[in-house]
Amino acid sequence: MAVRTIREERDEILKKISRPIETIDEKIQILIDDMIETMHKFNGVGLAAVQVGVLKRVVVIHIDYEKEKPLILINPEIKKQKGEQIVDEGCLSFPNKFAKVVRPEEVTVEAMNREGKLIKVTGKGLLAQAISHEIDHLNGEVFVEKMLPGTLEYSTPEQ
Repeated sequence: MAVRTIREERDEILKKISRPIETIDEKIQILIDDMIETMHKFNGVGLAAVQVGVLKRVVVIHIDYEKEKPLILINPEIKKQKGEQIVDEGCLSFPNKFAKVVRPEEVTVEAMNREGKLIKVTGKGLLAQAISHEIDHLNGEVFVEKMLPGTLEYSTPEQ
């Protein structure tokens, strides 16, 4: 496993649409492991492959590092959304920037897991937010395009 370089806001790759994964081979397994390691290194909740420069439709999400395993979604598709929530959102590709964004309160997604098995996941609250945020990345969309006007804030990096 290896920590990969996270592509940041001015990188044009973040505007590109990721391609579906046809075969879950060893390269994809390595990509998934590297994405998890990279996400953990930077204390993220989620990471899309495009954020590490790979235009493939794969995301990893890990809400609670202590209590659960990372969620791996390959070729995810949102099948259902319910409600809405206004959330504070940040992104590893936009370090030290945060804004309020409207996200669904609940999302149901179908995807393959890393073994290629079709899974259905329903997420509420933070998980719904993370799923929506990461799938946006796969579609070439970033959170600052969806922020509520006047809500962008900057934080000072910790020394």
